[in-house]
Amino acid sequence: MPSVASLGRWCAAALLSSSAVVALAAGDMTTPVGVWRIVDDTGDAKALITVAEQDGEYVGSLTKSLGRRDALERRCTACTDWRKDRKLQGLQIIRGLRRDVQRDEYTGGKILDPDSGHEYGCQMKVVDDGRKLEVRGYFGISWLGRTQTWIREP
Repeated sequence: MPSVASLGRWCAAALLSSSAVVALAAGDMTTPVGVWRIVDDTGDAKALITVAEQDGEYVGSLTKSLGRRDALERRCTACTDWRKDRKLQGLQIIRGLRRDVQRDEYTGGKILDPDSGHEYGCQMKVVDDGRKLEVRGYFGISWLGRTQTWIREP
């Protein structure tokens, strides 16, 4: 029969292990990696974007449309690069972002407006304890642009 001390150590180890599993399952809320809900200026949810890290760069793809029913069947007819005429569902609309440790932001990337086919400069910052993502699209220099706040999906 195990002693009380060994049983206590076993319980402590089990609790520590389960805490680690829960933390891993929750994901790292300090990075932009995850699924984000795009909300427009009127407050309506428009789409879900999945952000992932690939070889040190952060990319984002259109996962689901929350607006028009046919939105994901639509194609990027206005695109002029490799995305021309590809379906919007799964289309990479964010690319090339890298973490800027000093500024605690993700910079140097591009974001695509699939309606116009234009690509803009992009930077992101995780805010509100990882619950929100400030995404800034800009033309040329960052103060010539606008910022949207995306909401992390559970």
